[in-house]
Amino acid sequence: MPALWIAHVHVTDADAYGEYAKLAGPAIAAHGGEFVARGGRYVVLEGNKTATGNERERHVVARFPSVEDAEACYRSDAYQEALSHATGASERDLLIVETTE
Repeated sequence: MPALWIAHVHVTDADAYGEYAKLAGPAIAAHGGEFVARGGRYVVLEGNKTATGNERERHVVARFPSVEDAEACYRSDAYQEALSHATGASERDLLIVETTE
């Protein structure tokens, strides 16, 4: 079953996070992931704010062939290298959800 990788992000260091985004895209594509949403307009109907009081203003959704592919991407060396730039540069929630397809 396909899976969605869903990230909700509050960026605290735009330069470092930009480096993460530059490296994360190829790592995601290498595991069969394709972006469904990457930033863009959104509406918060319910939910918590970050510890700093800001909404997680960046939302990213990527579709993968399976939960296993999405998790393998996260654990890959290429994605972990990208993630090293996001650590300390953002507050993030990331989850993988299997679709009903």
